[in-house]
Amino acid sequence: MKAVSLNAFPRALARGRQVKKLRAIGRVPAVIYGRQTQPENLELAARELEEMIHHSISENILVDLTVKDAARANRLALVQEVQHHPLHGNVLHVDFHEVAPDEKVTIMVPVETVGEAVGVKTGGGVLEHVLFKIKARALPKDLPDQIVVDVSHLEIGKAIHLGEIKAPEGVEILGDKKVPVIAVAMPKTEEEEAAEAAEGAAPAAGDVEMIKEKKEEGEEGAAPAKGEKGAEKGAAKAPEKGAAKGAEKAAPAKPGEKAPAAAAAGEKKAAAPAERKK
Repeated sequence: MKAVSLNAFPRALARGRQVKKLRAIGRVPAVIYGRQTQPENLELAARELEEMIHHSISENILVDLTVKDAARANRLALVQEVQHHPLHGNVLHVDFHEVAPDEKVTIMVPVETVGEAVGVKTGGGVLEHVLFKIKARALPKDLPDQIVVDVSHLEIGKAIHLGEIKAPEGVEILGDKKVPVIAVAMPKTEEEEAAEAAEGAAPAAGDVEMIKEKKEEGEEGAAPAKGEKGAEKGAAKAPEKGAAKGAEKAAPAKPGEKAPAAAAAGEKKAAAPAERKK
């Protein structure tokens, strides 16, 4: 990968309003960091940065930064992340990952195809990209912008696996060698698509019914709600209060109970003289 020259400047403005003023004068805030260096705030010329991004053939860009008025003027870095405005697409911020020229770097490399697969051309198959990016490791100067794979020999039902891809010189492809990267498959019929859609929808309906049943079971066997507990407490208290009040009303009847006893004593007293008369 060839390094692209880019000018940068140390940045002192780091807060929100200050960064807005920086963008207003045509500068883009950036930061550079690495394994052996402390993060450092930079600013770039917006026009120069956008031209570099526009002319690059891959999102992996190796940059030869020239930081003016800095202790370390020349810095080799990879563009780690570019933040764009969601509406007008202007670059808002850039992250650079500083690398050493003699140290191997691991990146995700896009996979591109060349040629027309036999299974597509004569068999009516469909070319499928299982993996759009693969992991590769190399020195910064050997990093590929992309990996091109020839698919012209690919037949229906066949695939190109990770271990079958020939890496450029000085590049090591990482990952499981048995993983398919590109394949040719027969197009699905309308009946197959409808069957898959039905199979995918059926479990969802079953899940809803199961949830509903659980709710109904929970309603029958669950503990009463707060309102129900209050009603039960009120119902329990109501008879007790009524019984208490009834007991209070019945309490005066106790002297009445004594009254019949007194009356019986009076009858005995009255009967005693009668007996004497006899």
